[in-house]
Amino acid sequence: MAEDWYGEASATFGDRLAGAREAAGLSQEELAKRLGVRLETLVAWEDDVAEPRANRLQMLSGMLNVTLMWLLTGEGEGLDGPPDQVAEAQQERALVREIREVRAGLEELDARLGRLEKRLMAGEDA
Repeated sequence: MAEDWYGEASATFGDRLAGAREAAGLSQEELAKRLGVRLETLVAWEDDVAEPRANRLQMLSGMLNVTLMWLLTGEGEGLDGPPDQVAEAQQERALVREIREVRAGLEELDARLGRLEKRLMAGEDA
């Protein structure tokens, strides 16, 4: 992923807003409805034709799980890259977590199997 994909030099406020909305899995219609604004208003923000007021900016950052500073400048907590790449990375992390959980479960079962074998062997020796 490009390190400065959404930085101030390479992306606009509208780019960051659209990217964060897509990463959150929201359509323009859904986000506009949640914010209580007309669809045309949101489209204008994403197209950099208009800018939201401060109270809407705060609502946006909260709903999209990014910081206000990231929305405005690209610095701070936000997306690392395009939404599809972010989603792929999240899916990969989830798979790795699941693999680790399965591996831990197998290790526990292996240890239990070893204890049972020892008990069985101890019973045969008696």
